[in-house]
Amino acid sequence: MTISMSMCRLIRQPLISNVPCSGQKLNMRQIQKENVVLVMGSTGTGKSKLSIDLANYFPSEIINSDKIQIYEGLDLVTNKITKEEQKGIPHHLLGTHNPNIEFTSNDFREKSTSAIDSITGREHLPIIVGGSNSYLEALVDDDDYNFRSRYNFCCLWVDVSMPILHSYIDQRVDQMFNSGMVNELRPFYNPNGDYSKGIRKAIGVPEFDEYFRKESFVDDETNKMLLEKALSEMKMNTWKLARKQLGKINWLKNVKRWNIHRLDATPVFEKHGKEADETWKKIVAEPSAMIVAQFLYNSRNSANVVNSSSNLRVPISQTDLMAAATLNKSVSVADMFSLGWGVAGEAWEWRRPLRAWEEEMLGECQTLLLTVSLQDHYSDSWQWQPDLVDGYTVRGAYQLLTEQGTVPLDEAAGLI
Repeated sequence: MTISMSMCRLIRQPLISNVPCSGQKLNMRQIQKENVVLVMGSTGTGKSKLSIDLANYFPSEIINSDKIQIYEGLDLVTNKITKEEQKGIPHHLLGTHNPNIEFTSNDFREKSTSAIDSITGREHLPIIVGGSNSYLEALVDDDDYNFRSRYNFCCLWVDVSMPILHSYIDQRVDQMFNSGMVNELRPFYNPNGDYSKGIRKAIGVPEFDEYFRKESFVDDETNKMLLEKALSEMKMNTWKLARKQLGKINWLKNVKRWNIHRLDATPVFEKHGKEADETWKKIVAEPSAMIVAQFLYNSRNSANVVNSSSNLRVPISQTDLMAAATLNKSVSVADMFSLGWGVAGEAWEWRRPLRAWEEEMLGECQTLLLTVSLQDHYSDSWQWQPDLVDGYTVRGAYQLLTEQGTVPLDEAAGLI
């Protein structure tokens, strides 16, 4: 499923020129809130990967909420997303802070709020991603209720079975070691360093303290033993972190009653290569995109509201319904055809997603109507040309499949 990059421009309603009469009072509860997505999960579950996937569906910018990745340095040890992996998506609060100065929850709340406002000012969707749930809690449940009064938020939780995740963590630490982790850690060794502040809190720094202290004074066999001990402690402490993060998420969900959407990525970690990628797309990336699309759609559809400059906003339109249909197939096929292209053809921007959807229709029709063919070129009316021999169209094929009434697309295959 690929969504047009114009899609996120629909997150905000377009403004119209009508303004309230002089002296008209505004209901502050009707102020339009901006939308924010939070991506949560234990270390190693694929949060950063999901944030990039979402940014490919919705024009977005990403805010890091990992309390160690905020600091400059130790990119390998802290498992920062690489420039290549970022795929050109703007990232905020990633490797930007002095590694020797503590970055507090209050600092995160201030900096992340500023980043959110900057991102929404560009009409992009802020995606906050990271494993430091205490940072997210400090942001969302601030004492002044500032965040909840200004933003709608959607929480996605990438979860992986702990035994499977433990095995993956072991492999990841071994890969870090093979990629030069020890040499990256060495400049951060300080015999008088404080492991309770800044980047020296990172798992890997305190665990290698004994190894660096003694490596020049012991034989090779002892060095090897100390290295294995450091790696073992690093794995064990990462396991503990993963379990702690899982407990915090469950606490936010079950005690504080956050509405958190869980996505079980365990099957992905049981596969390899292309099969793992396809499974990730099917059970994590696409369901997440649908959840976010519905979240954005619901946020817009809540009411006709006013913004802070007192301009009235346009009510939900047929274009919005088509957007929802394209993303999550939430309307029937018959409804889809009845929506049309809007008064001024404003839905033309959805031609690519709609074509992708109709190609899915073709796939479901093919066993019954093998002669259906796509049009040879684009046209403003965006109709499907009939097959030159038998005259079938995609529209006609689906009329055959849905003649018993309006049938949702995901149920239509059962009629074949």
